[in-house]
Amino acid sequence: MKALFEYGSIIIGAALAAWGFNQFLIPHSMISGGISGIAMFLGYLTNWNIGITYFALNVPILIWGWRTIGRRFIVLSILSVIVTTWFMQLIPEYQFNSEPMLAAIFGGVLIGFGTGISFRAGGSTGGMDIIAAIITRTRDFPLGTFLFAINGIIIAALGYYKGSWDPALFSMLSIYIAGRIVDTIHIRHIKVTAFIITTQKQKMIEQLLKIPRGVTTIKTQGAFTHQERDMIMTVTTRYELAELRKIIKETDPKAFVNIVETVGVMGEFRRT
Repeated sequence: MKALFEYGSIIIGAALAAWGFNQFLIPHSMISGGISGIAMFLGYLTNWNIGITYFALNVPILIWGWRTIGRRFIVLSILSVIVTTWFMQLIPEYQFNSEPMLAAIFGGVLIGFGTGISFRAGGSTGGMDIIAAIITRTRDFPLGTFLFAINGIIIAALGYYKGSWDPALFSMLSIYIAGRIVDTIHIRHIKVTAFIITTQKQKMIEQLLKIPRGVTTIKTQGAFTHQERDMIMTVTTRYELAELRKIIKETDPKAFVNIVETVGVMGEFRRT
C-alpha cells in the first residue's frame, strides 16, 4: 500500500508538471528551471520534440545517480521522468489562456506542486534534482548559486533568441513561483538535522547508517518522568528526508523526532 501511494504520488506530480509545461509555458515560449528549461530552449531552437529531448537529457544524469546515490530515490525519479515524458506526448501543446503573466503564474504553480509531490513521495523530477542530490551528499556546495547561474544562462539565451525579454522575464516569474510552492510542500533548506529520541537505539542506528549518514548518540533525561533515553542526531539532505522519515516510522513508530533547518555543515559530512 505504501509503494502504491508513492508511485501514485509520482504519477500525479508528473501529470501536473506536464500540464504546466504543455498548456501554460510552452505555448507562450517560456521555459522552466533546470533540465526541463534546457529541453524547452532546445525545442524552440531546433523544433525537436521537447518531451523526448527532456527524457534524453535526463538519461545520463539518471545513470550517474543510479551509480552514486540511493536506488529507491533514483527508481522513483526514473518513474517520474518516464511518466512526465509520456504525459508531455499525451497532453496537447494548447494555449490554455492568452495572458502570458497568468500562464507564468499558473504554470509555475502546477510545476511547483508536481515537483513538491514528487519530493514528498521520496523521488524527484530528475535533472538538476539528481545532480543536487549527488553533490550535497559529499560537500556543502553553494547549490542555490549554481542553480541560479544555470537558470540565468538559459533565460538570457531565451531572451536573446526570441529578440524580446518578455518571455524571459515571465519565465523568471514562473521559476520563482514553482520554487516557492516546492518550499511550501516539501522543505526549503538543502540540509536538515534530525534529533530522534527513541527506545530502539541500536536498531535505529543500524538503519540510519544504511543511507549512509553519520550518526551521533546523546544521553538525555525526561524532565517530567526523569527517565533516561537515547537521542540520535543525524544530518541529511532534503532529497533523503522522505527515506529518513520512512526508516524512523518503521523502526520505532513512537519515536519523538525534531527536524530543524541546517544552514551549513563544517567538517566531514558524509560517513564513508
